Amino acid sequence: MSGGGTGQFSGIPLNLIGRTEGKSADYVVTGNWSAKAAKEAEKYGTVNLVFPKPKKFESIPLRESWNLNPNASYVYYCANETALGIEFPFVPDTGKVPLVCDMSSNIFTQKIDFSKYGLIYAGAQKNIGCAGVTLVIVREDLIGNAHPLCPSVMDYKITADNKSAYNTPPVWNIYIMGLVFDWIEEQGGVEAMALNCQAKSGLLYSTMEQFDDVYFPTVDQRYRSRMNVTFRIGSAEGNEGLEKQFLAECQSRGMINLKGYRVVGGVRVSLYNAMTVNEVRMLIKFMKEFGERIRQTTPKQ
Repeated sequence: MSGGGTGQFSGIPLNLIGRTEGKSADYVVTGNWSAKAAKEAEKYGTVNLVFPKPKKFESIPLRESWNLNPNASYVYYCANETALGIEFPFVPDTGKVPLVCDMSSNIFTQKIDFSKYGLIYAGAQKNIGCAGVTLVIVREDLIGNAHPLCPSVMDYKITADNKSAYNTPPVWNIYIMGLVFDWIEEQGGVEAMALNCQAKSGLLYSTMEQFDDVYFPTVDQRYRSRMNVTFRIGSAEGNEGLEKQFLAECQSRGMINLKGYRVVGGVRVSLYNAMTVNEVRMLIKFMKEFGERIRQTTPKQ
């Protein structure tokens, strides 16, 4: 489908929220992307946040503390929050209520048990291809409940009945997707991608542990992302001068786009499938050099 992942913030409630009498949905908000999805869904029905929004997103509340509605049309969550570096280490159990998941940033990085989901979607630009096409996988029994005002191009039944060609599809983008799928298979499939992801993120997190007086991860250990490693430098709150110096020196070495998301700050290292282990090792080498320099110039407490 077209519209990117953001288009599905509307597409999902327009197609699913009306499938039950209460026209309500549960949203698990763990960062800015799931928060945006919940806000958009409020236009089309009742949105229940399954736990209160925290002052700062650093972890995921225990599943036992969630306030789920057994009569909800669906439960929505984002598997990996790219801006904050929070990733679900588990698939939420929602009983008979269909589970909807935004996998835009970590799809094809590990095996998926599709039987646990009612709908999975993913914007292409992280691990699938180039922006402009969205992968949407919907359980067949959930199709056919669109809101009367749902645009035809967003209606899952119309899309399925027309084999994703109700309007002219983004042919080039789909072609690129096919090439990426071929490449994944050539590399050893999703199993190989999973091993690479674990290796890359593991290298970064272990380096931060070695220099825990210099690099400060922003997320509780259990929920740290394999895709987006986020941290501050100098202290848990961050030292702006040190972070600017770190980013400038990275750029001079050909390592760019490491600045944290605009509303978060700090440093963010994105490790999507195209990033190699050797490229991560280059960053690790510099992080160690930088860390040693900071230790030598910072007075001991």
